[in-house]
Amino acid sequence: MEKIREIMTDKVESCSLLDNVFEVAVKMKDLNVGAIPIVDNDKLVGMITDRDIVLRCVAEKHPASSKVEDIMSNDLITVSPDASSREAAKLMAEHQIRRLPVVEGDKLVGIVSLGDFAIRDLTDDQAKQALTEISESNYNGIQH
Repeated sequence: MEKIREIMTDKVESCSLLDNVFEVAVKMKDLNVGAIPIVDNDKLVGMITDRDIVLRCVAEKHPASSKVEDIMSNDLITVSPDASSREAAKLMAEHQIRRLPVVEGDKLVGIVSLGDFAIRDLTDDQAKQALTEISESNYNGIQH
């Protein structure tokens, strides 16, 4: 089974705590991504998704100039680059997440997503089932 280091995206764009929600949204649009890590001196401190922006900013009628730290998720599930793809798939399934930051210590070194598993067909049957459950529950509107 492959290590996350071998399948993760290692050139990860990020934003800082100094950015506001508008700046993050523009960067996400320009990069065509649904989530972006928030770092402070290379230390991963949060993650913001398009869903976070909608639910915690737009739907709450907060201005686009709101601080990133006010709407980002900071209780993050992460994985080591030396973890197996099976371990990462299990974490993603248990926590119903599509993207998993890869960290060494506190430093962000990459990100792995459902798509990384899908295009490589690396997972065993148990991991495939777990990842299928994430996709199905998200598709059915149960959780994103």
